[in-house]
Amino acid sequence: MKKPTLSQLEKDQIIERQVRFQELLISISTTYINSDLTDIDQLINRSLKQIGEFVESDRSYIFSYDLENNTTSNTYEWCSEGITPEIENLQNIPVDFIPQWLEAHRAGKAFFVEDVSELPEDGEQGLRAILEPQGIKSLITIPKIKNNELIGFIGFDSVRQINKYNDNEKEILFVYANMLVNVIQRKEQEAKIKEQEAKKEELLQHLSKQNEALNDYAHMVSHDLKAPLIGIHTLIGWFLEDHKERLNEGQMQTMNEVLYHVEKMDSLIKGILDYSTVGLMESENSWVDTNQLMTEILQTTMVPDAVDIQIQEDLPKLYGNTWRFKQLFQNLLQNALKYCDKEESRVTVCYTDKADAYEFFVEDNGRGINPIYFDRIFKIFTKLDNTASSSGIGLSIVKKIVTYYQGEIWLESEEGKGTTFYFSLPKEVVAKEG
Repeated sequence: MKKPTLSQLEKDQIIERQVRFQELLISISTTYINSDLTDIDQLINRSLKQIGEFVESDRSYIFSYDLENNTTSNTYEWCSEGITPEIENLQNIPVDFIPQWLEAHRAGKAFFVEDVSELPEDGEQGLRAILEPQGIKSLITIPKIKNNELIGFIGFDSVRQINKYNDNEKEILFVYANMLVNVIQRKEQEAKIKEQEAKKEELLQHLSKQNEALNDYAHMVSHDLKAPLIGIHTLIGWFLEDHKERLNEGQMQTMNEVLYHVEKMDSLIKGILDYSTVGLMESENSWVDTNQLMTEILQTTMVPDAVDIQIQEDLPKLYGNTWRFKQLFQNLLQNALKYCDKEESRVTVCYTDKADAYEFFVEDNGRGINPIYFDRIFKIFTKLDNTASSSGIGLSIVKKIVTYYQGEIWLESEEGKGTTFYFSLPKEVVAKEG
């Protein structure tokens, strides 16, 4: 029998329906994209209603597959007025009851039954026996596939009449199924991100409390250790003063070695105190004239006669804690002086005004640093020699202060020729308007 041809009007109606279907899908997609997905259930239910009404179905729904346990469950459902919901009755349904459409879904195809009454009589657990009690006359189900894995399907039941779907409509329903997979996946990713951010915030708070406790502990221990050291140093000084005429050279050397180690311990404790105090002063910020600060530092620093110190005259004013900036420049200056070994030594302090930061450098022409120490030199207790004046903490304090102000620090050095320490301080942090 020859298939009847469609009139031009019928063709135009089909094309117009497909255009409206595509426009509906675009509208739903735009809603998904612009939504923050805080109420994803409402979004999905609304789209099920929109699509269901358009294809003139009486019930539209989403099922998830649990292929480990070989079951499927109804997770979302929309019913037209007067149609009984079935979602409560369709939980953990064995997939053995629906082998035909599971096979189709695994092949990435739609499962379509145009007329349920024409299905074979295949027993109480057959497909027809499942569908007819729900009043279903025809249905179509579209697989949901995520990362090449079958995770569920969407479906449309027709209860009041037989419903047909052409190939173009099936393709559009496949697009809708993919949209649902994407929006659910996006929701899962957002949930994971929020969970990770919550864990990160919790970890940061925990670390902050730990650091505060450690700093407080270091401050307390260091402070308590200084008192007996001062007592030991004083007692030894008195003893040497009272008995210097009766002590021989060996005894004097022994007592001086004791003083040396006491001074070394005092330097170490002072370094720990300074290091633990870097992050503890929050309310003492003000504008600091860097040139005036350098003048004050030089007044309290022992500078050998052979060393020429050059300070740039127009160093910038910085906004922050005076003690921190003093520790920063003082430790770098003292480090440079410590390794000056030339008859004509030179230490230079300058800066460059960058677009978004002040870039300082402290340069010397001393003995230089072996490159193997570049990565280690800012770590606490790392030092290049073993002297009472060197605690191995000075550069770690410098690093901690620069990091506190969100800056960076690095160095260039050549053994025998000198070293230059560079550090940058972001203007948004240290050049705020007062």
